[in-house]
Amino acid sequence: MVTHILTDIEGTTTPIAFVHATLFPHAAAALEGFLAARGDDTEVAAILAEVPGPDRLATLRAWMAQDAKATPLKALQGLIWREGYASGALRGRLWPDVPGALRAWHARGIRLAVYSSGSEEAQRLLFRHAEAGDLEPLFERFFDTRIGAKREAGSYRRILADWGAPAEATLFLSDVAEELDAARAAGLATCQLVRPGDGTAPCGRHPEAPDFAAVAARLAR
Repeated sequence: MVTHILTDIEGTTTPIAFVHATLFPHAAAALEGFLAARGDDTEVAAILAEVPGPDRLATLRAWMAQDAKATPLKALQGLIWREGYASGALRGRLWPDVPGALRAWHARGIRLAVYSSGSEEAQRLLFRHAEAGDLEPLFERFFDTRIGAKREAGSYRRILADWGAPAEATLFLSDVAEELDAARAAGLATCQLVRPGDGTAPCGRHPEAPDFAAVAARLAR
């Protein structure tokens, strides 16, 4: 009996192309102007203080080029995207099967949370400004890499403890096999989203579903 669902974003709720072809380029194009305008703000300055090296802009650019999961970069991208969503330049894109499933699970009393390498700020913004409407209130918690790396079992144990969720009744949804391996090692149930539109390769180590409708049908059995 699943009472809690923890979901990844990129490749799971959201097309990979939206992240790599829309969100990342938007942040890269806006980076220098954003730092020039807001680099002295308390929130931004605190993030920049965590960026190593004498040339922080160069470090940030290098991280962007590598798609590094660096927490300061993710936090800064989240702030840039906040302005993009507020201006209407960005809208959160989800796979069509996702909003209805999330609303149905929430209505059934299943508790929902997100765990993504994107910052908590970025996660909230995507769901708050989703093309399908404001979905942020459906989720109880948003977890990012401040709680730990997504391929480490300890991260999932900390999420369970923080969320107050029983491992045996918590389902983790992701497209990445190594993340699912870590979640299973922590005692969670798992399901790999194998979306043809993202070209995800099934790993064969976890139950699979092509979309959230198939996950919902499995839970309803």
